[in-house]
Amino acid sequence: MRRMAKTTPRLYLDAALAAGAELVLAREQGHYLTTVLRMVGGDPVQVFNSTDGEWLAYITDASKKQVAMRCEKKISEAKPPPDIDFLFAPIKHQRLDYVVEKATELGMRRLRPMITARTIVERVNMDRMRATAREAAEQCNQVYVPEVLEPEKFSAILQKWDASRSLIFCDETATVADPLKALEGLEQPLAICVGPEGGFSNEERNHLKSLSFVRAVHLGPRIMRADTAAMAIMAVVQAKLGDWGSHNNT
Repeated sequence: MRRMAKTTPRLYLDAALAAGAELVLAREQGHYLTTVLRMVGGDPVQVFNSTDGEWLAYITDASKKQVAMRCEKKISEAKPPPDIDFLFAPIKHQRLDYVVEKATELGMRRLRPMITARTIVERVNMDRMRATAREAAEQCNQVYVPEVLEPEKFSAILQKWDASRSLIFCDETATVADPLKALEGLEQPLAICVGPEGGFSNEERNHLKSLSFVRAVHLGPRIMRADTAAMAIMAVVQAKLGDWGSHNNT
């Protein structure tokens, strides 16, 4: 007889999910279920990815050799968040993990690390960033994991930018003090851009302001750390233009 766990764990799986699909877990995921959570054969697990949605599966093999399960019932379709990219300059590891985690929870569709003139951390662990995004999606009940792109130089990103996607950047010199008012008239697709810990250089800021698809947003009278500014602007944009209210995803 199958037993129902008090809380059914969720796992992102990079595999095709369908009724009757037999799934063999990676060693780390199998260890988590059987050793950390002490799950056994017959226990339920919710599995998902960004293509096939979320499924209820049951463990069929919980041996030391492998942990396997079978998909049985689709619970939900994949649900991409609003079409909002998040561009950010990498920061130190622990704070970078925090930014990636919160950007996932706040519904960013793509995460795009950028190298600016004042970026201190130019090398990032992409495997770690993607794992952090997957784990955040598992925890926040999101049936989608944001795409994490390889880092690029900021100048190269702007050079090939699609002008149909408005770019919102945090700027303490923005002329409109009210961030919600500054966002009026914009719609998806969008991108949010947060500079490095030392801020954008004067050359970068002037270049941004010269571009027709860029909108500068002021975040109030206090100086924020880069990770704090990222949380603030993502929340403002989601409330005004994303899926927190009556706005529909695109």
